[in-house]
Amino acid sequence: MKKINYIIVALFLMTVISCKKEFLEKNPQAELNLDQILTQDGVEGVLTGAYSLLNGNLNGTWGNYASGPSQWLLGEVTSDNAHKGSDNGDQPNMNALERHVPTSTNDNLSVLWTRCFEGIQRCNNTLRLLASLQASSGLKFSEERATEIQGEARVLRAHYYFFLARAFKNVPLITEATTEQAVDNTPDIYPAIVADLQFGVDNLAPVNSKAQIGRINQVIAQAYLGKVFLYQKKYAEALPLLNAVITAKPNIETLPFTDNFDITKENGPESIFAVQHSVGTDGTGGDNGNVSEMLNYPYASGLPINCCGFFQPTIDLANSFKVNDDGLPYLDNSYRNNPYVSDLGLNAAQKATYQINRSLVVDPRMDYTIGRRGAPYRDWGLMAGDSWIRESANGGPFVPYKNSIEASQISGGTAPGATNITGLNTNIIRLADVYLMAAECEVEQGNLQRALTLVNNVRARAAKLPAKVAGGAPVAVYRVSPYASFPDQNYARNAVRFERRLELAMEGHRFYDLVRWGILKSTLESYFNFEGNYFAYMRGIVIGANDEYFPIPQAEIDRSNNILKQNEGY
Repeated sequence: MKKINYIIVALFLMTVISCKKEFLEKNPQAELNLDQILTQDGVEGVLTGAYSLLNGNLNGTWGNYASGPSQWLLGEVTSDNAHKGSDNGDQPNMNALERHVPTSTNDNLSVLWTRCFEGIQRCNNTLRLLASLQASSGLKFSEERATEIQGEARVLRAHYYFFLARAFKNVPLITEATTEQAVDNTPDIYPAIVADLQFGVDNLAPVNSKAQIGRINQVIAQAYLGKVFLYQKKYAEALPLLNAVITAKPNIETLPFTDNFDITKENGPESIFAVQHSVGTDGTGGDNGNVSEMLNYPYASGLPINCCGFFQPTIDLANSFKVNDDGLPYLDNSYRNNPYVSDLGLNAAQKATYQINRSLVVDPRMDYTIGRRGAPYRDWGLMAGDSWIRESANGGPFVPYKNSIEASQISGGTAPGATNITGLNTNIIRLADVYLMAAECEVEQGNLQRALTLVNNVRARAAKLPAKVAGGAPVAVYRVSPYASFPDQNYARNAVRFERRLELAMEGHRFYDLVRWGILKSTLESYFNFEGNYFAYMRGIVIGANDEYFPIPQAEIDRSNNILKQNEGY
């Protein structure tokens, strides 16, 4: 089955109907008039253009860091899971996000806003053009395909709006029926997001008729609507949708964890909604690749990918993988006792003789989530410590793992002339996420036994991960055990939340999870107090109510003639 290509020709199709002036300025020689695209191919092309913004790329490969589907910058660096990394002087506006002092002129926030609204505009254009075609005297779509196109466009629009709503809170609602030049951003847009997703649930089939991997289908709509309901704390509404997805998929215990981060295994049974990245073979170079991750690889010459030292896992995250004698995580943060810091803080002589601590007792997901000195890093060899890190005093001793690919996959899996742009897909929703969202719903409704089963399903799969071995011996004592019971609701709630961190670390969920759980302030201030022992810039950071969302880009407020209102606290 072919996967959908977010082909560059879709951009040409958009020139005639995009409301953005720069489209008319870029390629006037490629302009098409309305009659030329008021066809089935025209509608399909504009819809493909709506898909193409899923990778966050609008104006070339550089600079799309905040708009990428992994949400590594706004979803992880702003949490207790990741540092910006690199050195202090590179991308200083990212420092402001990590330290929770962003301003309305932060370019990363403008990138997310503009890319998502471009995606929304393309969805709206698809719906407008479809309606015009179906009302015209020309060759129309069948009723079935027309409804399916509506479903795809509306679910995509809901996705872009969801990314905006959870980041900015107050977002203007613009649909295919909107005629105003600027729209008030104070009304709640979640009802519109729900309506779009519900349309997809009600009208899409489990398999899209186009038979292309990556196309929106009913299962994606169910999972996404369940997630949105969960964010709204509508657990009774979310659970049946999440259960439907679980029922439609194989038992997660049978699906290898590593397949989610393997370019040769992508779009497998665990993948639900994945952004289809491609490089080289589609004629666009790296434009359709995983461009938002291009900075997030180890920093050393001679490595398979060596740019640019960003997105470093925190010491706190590394230690959260520790387990007790029963093979269970330390839910009370006592994992911070006797912290594991690899070779951070050692002098040159000590680093020269450093040996990995093989007696460290951890969840095996640790070494499939972070790279640490002395442990095998994919097929690249042993992670060598400081020589792989741009500035350990700024970002710590660890490097990211899930977003990388095997050295053996570089030739076919990276963009021509740019190995830091890979074709690895990004999972926006995968099955383990759905299991844990369902478990959360069960906990909040008092069904602790099923929550226990779901969490233990995820843990049983983790226990099957192969040990990382160096010099003929495992580099840690790996242990993951099932919970024997959830004795009460509070314990169950903490267990589910901790499992989300372990399973989904570095995948863009953590900041938004902390916000919706109402524990951002307590969690991050505790984290800053701990992590500040190693990084002076983290000491004394205080989280306010406004830190649960980001400021509206000032340029957008100015462009609206102040119809858009700035978020409180900014």
